[in-house]
Amino acid sequence: MAEEKARKRKLPRSESLNTASSVRPAIPRPLERDVLVEAGHRCAIPTCKQTPVQIAHIIPWEIVREHTFDNLIALCPNCHERYDKRHEIDRKAMMQYKANLSVINQRYGDLEKRVLEYFVEHPNEDHIWLPSSFEILLLYLLKDGLLVDAIGRGFSINISISDTFSRKRYNLTSKGKEFIQKWIHAKAIE
Repeated sequence: MAEEKARKRKLPRSESLNTASSVRPAIPRPLERDVLVEAGHRCAIPTCKQTPVQIAHIIPWEIVREHTFDNLIALCPNCHERYDKRHEIDRKAMMQYKANLSVINQRYGDLEKRVLEYFVEHPNEDHIWLPSSFEILLLYLLKDGLLVDAIGRGFSINISISDTFSRKRYNLTSKGKEFIQKWIHAKAIE
């Protein structure tokens, strides 16, 4: 009877993967590095951004049996568990988080991404003050209409300290607010 129970016992996930035909190979280091760099070595969920991170398969490895850049995403241990084990984050959302990472990384520079993250982390803010000299580094956010220079609109005051430092106020536009909301809620961003 004990032998019969042992035979009916389901194998743990790790045992079931370690058969001769289905050993899960390690993710190649260059591929792992690319996935980590894509997410800035932080969790890819825009409202999380925690460290450390793990590499997760969007479609489980057990189904696809391969490691590909398009199917891998960096997640903190908590978000990884929320996705894989507790199913609090669905696959469609995870695929959109991955797609949005690509759009943001291809379109915006480091400072622009940090400005977007600032608005994610401060949902009640509608403006940010930055050094005037940073305007060139915000070029694509300005061109895309997500931010607007508030000078000339009665909102901005340039503050000079010995003519070496001045700040500008940049307002988040309604288009910018919509962009942030789409990013947070795993909706397609253009």
